[in-house]
This record gives sequence, structure tokens and C-alpha cells, in this order.
Amino acid sequence: MNELAKLTKRESEIAELFAWGAAKKDIANRLYISERTVENHTRSIYVKVGVTKVNELSAWWFCTKFKISFDLSPLKRGVIAMFFLSAISFVEIYAQDSSTLYNRPLKTRTQRAKQGRRKNEVDFDLSNLIIY
Repeated sequence: MNELAKLTKRESEIAELFAWGAAKKDIANRLYISERTVENHTRSIYVKVGVTKVNELSAWWFCTKFKISFDLSPLKRGVIAMFFLSAISFVEIYAQDSSTLYNRPLKTRTQRAKQGRRKNEVDFDLSNLIIY
């Protein structure tokens, strides 16, 4: 890995999104570019950084972003990896809990459709019916 690699602004954005676990399609949608453009930038990033996999790119990004030495012992690397794993897990849990922020459960499309049908149905109360 080349820790002194210089990426363009767009390549840096894409590398960061990959580091945080985004897929190519998600990156394309978020940056308003095509998936093919993301693939081209990714190829360029891999060459500049000297990696072949997105996992290696993630490791490179976190190491350069947080000034972590590439020469750490396996024990130190494990501790740092566990820290980042717990941080990412916390973010995922918080993202799931934020859906209940408004105290309303998430409903599937089928549940919403059934609820909509119930609102449109008219309940007839036969006790108020007057027959002459």
C-alpha cells in the first residue's frame, strides 16, 4: 500500500464511501454519477493506492485518515480493528433505533395497503337501520 498516494477530490469521496461500507450503486446514487464512473474512479484509486480489494482500500483509508501506522503489530492492529468494528456496529444500531424515533413502527407495503383498504371500507351498523 502506498500511504503517500494523492487522490483527487472525487476519488477521495469515493474511497471514503467505500471505507464506510457503501456499495457501488449507493455511491453512484449519492454522488449523482453513473455506476460505470464509480468503477472507473475505483480502478484509478486501486492503482494509485496499490490495492486490489475494497477491504484493502478501507484499511488504507482508515489508516491514512486517522494517522495509524501501517507497521503496527498484529495485536495493535486487532485492537484498532475491534474499535472500528464496535464503532460501526454502534452506528448501525443507532440507525435502526432512529426509525423508532417517532414512536411509529415501520410497516411493510402489504400492511400499509391493508390499512388503506380498512379506511376506505364502510362499516354498516344495522341497529340504526329503519325499515318501513
